[in-house]
This record gives sequence, C-alpha cells and structure tokens, in this order.
Amino acid sequence: MTVQRSYDAVIVGGGHNGLVAAAYLARAGRSVLVLERLPDTGGAAVSTRPFPGVDARLSRYSYLVSLLPRKIVRDLGLRFAVARRTVSSYTPAERRGRATGLLVGGAGTRESFAALTGSDAEYAAWQRFYAMTGRVAERVFPTLTEPLPAREELRALVADDDAWRRLFEEPVGVTIEEHFDDDLVRGVVLTDALIGTFADAHDPSLVQNRCFLYHVIGGGTGEWNVPVGGMGALTGALADAARSAGADLRTGHEAVRIRTDGRAAEVAFRTSDAEGTVAARHVLVGASPHALAALLGDPAPPPVEGAQLKVNMLLKRLPRLKDRGVDPRDAFAGTFHVSEGYTRLATAYREAATGRLPSAPPSEIYCHSLSDPSILGPDLAARGFQTLTLFGLHTPARLFTSGNDAARAALLAATVAELDGHLDEPLADCLATDADGRPCIEARTPLDLERDLRLPGGHIFHGDLAWPYATDATGRWGVETAHANVLLCGAGAVRGGGVSGIPGHNAAMAVLGR
Repeated sequence: MTVQRSYDAVIVGGGHNGLVAAAYLARAGRSVLVLERLPDTGGAAVSTRPFPGVDARLSRYSYLVSLLPRKIVRDLGLRFAVARRTVSSYTPAERRGRATGLLVGGAGTRESFAALTGSDAEYAAWQRFYAMTGRVAERVFPTLTEPLPAREELRALVADDDAWRRLFEEPVGVTIEEHFDDDLVRGVVLTDALIGTFADAHDPSLVQNRCFLYHVIGGGTGEWNVPVGGMGALTGALADAARSAGADLRTGHEAVRIRTDGRAAEVAFRTSDAEGTVAARHVLVGASPHALAALLGDPAPPPVEGAQLKVNMLLKRLPRLKDRGVDPRDAFAGTFHVSEGYTRLATAYREAATGRLPSAPPSEIYCHSLSDPSILGPDLAARGFQTLTLFGLHTPARLFTSGNDAARAALLAATVAELDGHLDEPLADCLATDADGRPCIEARTPLDLERDLRLPGGHIFHGDLAWPYATDATGRWGVETAHANVLLCGAGAVRGGGVSGIPGHNAAMAVLGR
C-alpha cells in the first residue's frame, strides 16, 4: 500500500467538530483532508427524512444548540441561525386533585409558580438560583475557546466562592435541596444534570455537576435555541466553509489505522472498493477516545455507558392537554418534562441501576416546528403538522444488552404511557403516518447509537464530561494525546460534548500554535 499524498492535517471523522477544525485549518492555508466513514458529513448533527414519503426533515440525533460560540459562526462566516424558543419549559402535574403544571418563560412565570406551589417562595428561589448560574456562565463560557485555565485561575475568574462550592465542589443535589422545597421544581432543575448522564443527584464523583455546568453556561446565558433548518443546516454550512477554504472532504472513507512517530504520521483508510494511505504532519480525530486507541493500537480507555432514549415523531396536530390552563403550542414550544419530579428521577435511577427499566420513565420533549416550521414541507405546514423530539433519561445501555429490540419496544411503550397520563387524548391518535401507513415514530437506544454512529456504549458525549480547567492529564488546549502530532477534536476532548464546535476550534488552535 503506497502513500497517495501528504497533507498538513488529516482529520478523522466529518462530524461537526471535525468540520470546524477543517475550516479553521484550511482558512489558515493548511492542506486538509477529512475522512468520513458515512455517506455524508455531519455525524450526529444531521437532518434526515426518517419517515418514507413524508416531507419532514428532522434533527435525527442532536437537536438543540446552546454551546456553539458565536465566535465560531463569525470566524468561519457561517450562514447559520438559531431561533429562540418562546417558552423555556412546561412541566405537567396534578395538585389538589386537578391537572395543572409549571410554565417557565414569559410574563406568566411568576403566576405559574404561585399557582403550583401556593406562594411566591419557589419563584424567588428560582430567580436567585439562576442569577447565580448566570453569573458563572458569563465568566466561564468565554474561556471554552481559550487555552485551559488552571483550576484556581477559573475559580478566581468565577469570583464567587459560594457559587464555586455549589457547582464545582459538592453534589448538585445538595444545593437543589437547599434552594427549593417543591419536588417538581427540584426535578426540573435537576434534569440539566442528567442529560446523557447516568447519575444520582448526590453522586460523589460529581459527574452530574459537570453535566449540569455545561447545560447552564451555553452562550454565557444557558439558553437553548433551535437550529433554523434543523441541525443539518449547521453541518451543511460547516462543510461549505471547509470546502470553500480548500479542504478535501471525502465521505465513504473509513480510517482504519494511524501510525505516528510524534513528528509525521500515516493514516490508512478503506472505501467500498479500495484501500489507501495518506501522510500528515498532524492527525485530528473527531471520533471517540476509544476509536482513537483502536486506530493507534494503544490500550483501550475504560468502558463508558450511554443512558438515553431518543424518539422522533411527526404529528398531525399537537395533542390536547388535561391542563386546560395552558395552550399546547406553549407547552410544547419549550422543554415538556414528563415524570421528572425530583423523587421520580431518584426512583428511576435506582431502578435502572439494579438492571430494571424505570417503571415511570422520565423524559423531556420539544416541538422544533413551532419555533422553526421550515423543516416541514409546505403542505405539512399548511395542514398543521408538527414534529416532536423526545429524550429519555436514566436508560443506561446495560438495560438493552439482553435484547435491544424488545427492551426498546417496552421502554417506548412505557414512555408514551407516561406522556399519555397528561394528555386529554392518546398520543397515538395524533401521530401522522408514512407512505406505507405506519405511524411516524422512531426510537433509538444507546445500543442503536453505538451501532449507527459508533458512539462508545452509546454515550452521546463519548464519555463523562470533564471540568473546563486543566489537570495533570490535560494539555494546553485539552485536545492533546500521548502522541505529539495526534489530537482529539471530538466530544471526548476536554470541553467536548454537545453541539459546540469547541473541540474542533481548540484542536485547530493547537495545530496553529495560537
């Protein structure tokens, strides 16, 4: 096998982070080759038409944007926009024998808290708590595209010893319980610590704190926005930016081996009908640390485990709610929480930890098409069709290993039943059908994500999230590996996870010596 060509940088994986790195390096005048295994670039940040004969492009895997810095959008000249959600969240509940709920966002938030809890105390606590996280977000988020600060440097930048203790040093469950009394309100706050993370509120490892931190600092505000045109609009813009700068993007090219002496490297790849090798000064890997170890022939990192259910749906109409005090268009515009009270989340965690599917699976739902109807064909939009995206919590990969298909079906049925408990009509009555007459609903377990996207253990972050500061195991940018000219540019890097482009930016900066 002969070396076909030499590049300044070969990027393994054409997900959004790999495309960010490719665009930065190509714009800096470096020769860049991107090798992507799948037929298209984008990785988990793609839009697809999952239902045959139905003109609806859904963000199939990743679906909301918070951590993508505007700096990257500006630097790369991306034609990409986000839409703000009119409502932050709605959480249905039953109080005093009647259906009600907590609606957060807009002018009626205070009244909604008071109606749910009977006083203004929880609303005041909510305001204080998120004022605290907001101050931390303003200080921490800008550091994510700079060299890693030392721990004490970041602490000094936060400049709030109480906030540092609550978010960085003690389990987030402690501060939630100290701030809030209402079980439902506590649960709504805790969910940000559990997205793609299987942990208890009081886990001593603080993995839940790290997850919580990244969910409340995005953009310096913690706001989660809708990608206009779907997530594929972002990766399409990134691919265009990389190509226009001169990067060579090759899909259907699977990297199978990396050899390096720390100064020069060779990357072997295969296609459906050929094999080849390219040389590079630097290799940037957007795949997981587990995939990187396999490519290098290095020892594998410890196994990791994803813990989520992803469900995509297309509806003929939004379902009516038992809570007649809220419009479904408001309830589903933000994050619609199901079975996510604090006690229920703890119960679901304990059940899953012992190997059982949660009896009341917690999940959260949102409707992309309410904020951005462009993902629907004109006929569907005119007829009032809507999309729903559901993300289930506390469903670790271990629950599916003895029978993925059966466990997926059982979990989906139980999850829909929990939602139906808050609806005035069954969800099934609202589902659209595809060209073959089948309901427009699809579900993905951690094992499905491992199979389709090669996420280790189905973990959407490639592993547990890390604190955004330097440790003995990190390099200057948090992308370095044991090999001087091989860098991580994917979610497994320090400050990785989520749709952010940050690891791609930081790996490019490391190559450029900036």
